[in-house]
Amino acid sequence: MKDEQSVEQRLDTIERLLQGQKSVLTFEEGCAFTGLSKSYMYKLTHRNKIPFFKPHGKNIYFSREELEKWLLKNPVKTAEAVEQETTNYVARNRVRR
Repeated sequence: MKDEQSVEQRLDTIERLLQGQKSVLTFEEGCAFTGLSKSYMYKLTHRNKIPFFKPHGKNIYFSREELEKWLLKNPVKTAEAVEQETTNYVARNRVRR
């Protein structure tokens, strides 16, 4: 039994690695890539909140590169970065008396 699980785990790993090489992802692959549920991905595509393609009006495809860009939108700054920006702003806009 352990050998069967080991083989299955190895095949899953190989499959994930191969999917990482594709530039165009199916709907299911896009869900797996982003880690989002199918229902949420359908909502995002329905509301045009995520970049996708429907070449024949039926199947949904994603560009891996565009999904990566979409996932990395709206970065959250660290507290240190915010503090540095505040310090820089105060230094530039110091009121002289």
